[in-house]
Amino acid sequence: MSTPNPFEQLTLADLRTRTSVKWRLYPPDVLPSFVAEMDVDLAEPVVRAVTDAVRRGDTGYAFGDGYAEALAAFASKRWGWDGVAVERTLLVADVMTGLSETVRLVTESGAAVVVSPPVYPPFFDFMAKADREVVEAPLGADGRLDLDVLGEAFARASAGGRAAAYLLCNPQNPTGIAHTRTELAGVAALAREHGVRVVADEIHAPIVLDGASFTPYLSVDGADDAFTVMSASKAWNLAGAKAAVLLAGPEAASDLARMPEVVGHGASQLGVVAHTAALRDGGEWLDAALRGLVENRNHLASELEERVPGVQWNRPDATYLAWLDCRALGLGDDPAAVMLERARVALGSGLPYGAGGEGYVRITTATSRAILTEIVERMAAAIG
Repeated sequence: MSTPNPFEQLTLADLRTRTSVKWRLYPPDVLPSFVAEMDVDLAEPVVRAVTDAVRRGDTGYAFGDGYAEALAAFASKRWGWDGVAVERTLLVADVMTGLSETVRLVTESGAAVVVSPPVYPPFFDFMAKADREVVEAPLGADGRLDLDVLGEAFARASAGGRAAAYLLCNPQNPTGIAHTRTELAGVAALAREHGVRVVADEIHAPIVLDGASFTPYLSVDGADDAFTVMSASKAWNLAGAKAAVLLAGPEAASDLARMPEVVGHGASQLGVVAHTAALRDGGEWLDAALRGLVENRNHLASELEERVPGVQWNRPDATYLAWLDCRALGLGDDPAAVMLERARVALGSGLPYGAGGEGYVRITTATSRAILTEIVERMAAAIG
């Protein structure tokens, strides 16, 4: 018997009993779709593993290679990639901790860090906190990496022989694009040419939809001096159970060895238990979720076409995010603010995502079709 669609098991009333930011930031009359949380019950292997750990009182400090070993097995099975070398990994609190601490490791204060907007807003915030200068290399008009623009940004960032880094989002948040091997090899070649260290956020790696594929950045030619941070948090809805794995390429092993020991202290023991169980035993649940996300993506497309035809978007081939171009609706640079006021629906504003975010909103599709329908109905009512 196959696992049922996880997104069709909970009602809106069920979801409103939750206390996470998605369901508590706004008043009850607001329908939230602004943050990357899934509206699901957890995979049973995860529930069982965490419950068993709590019953045993196994709630001390996280330790060991179990998470990295589970990730290595998952990567081999799902992506045909045997490049997760456990001896070149470090358990970290979460993906942004791993990314920002790695940037601190390989660059100095005041160094330039390249990003490709529109991109996950904390890239900007964490780099500012780390006293790094952000250099933008925007995606192309098609939403894909523009290697010419990226090369120019790398040249500026590394001018005068400065150490520089590139924060790669793979797959891309918010556009949902899974970068191809050819594109990533182009990134690696440019990084080598300009002496830029690539640090990849691959948190959405397990969430690749029908017909598409995920290419781990460390698997491409020329990426041996790069780093990647991976986590089970997005694919199994474990964002509040903090844990992630930092991976170093073969030529970056000596850098990883220089990482301050305290960087590995932040992961939650219950997070590690949950993520490890998800990677080891949560494949059937993940497959059901991926099928449900394809249905949701197609349902959202149909609803938008019928009710809000002015919205344009490229259907994502990864993540559970929809990046909607609302510029034709005449709602200004921040349509999410208008939708919140007029329709009481909380969408993700495009403005924090950097260049190219004006006039866009981000929607999370990891919910029921009924909720997606109501979101679109509210959007349609807001524009009359």
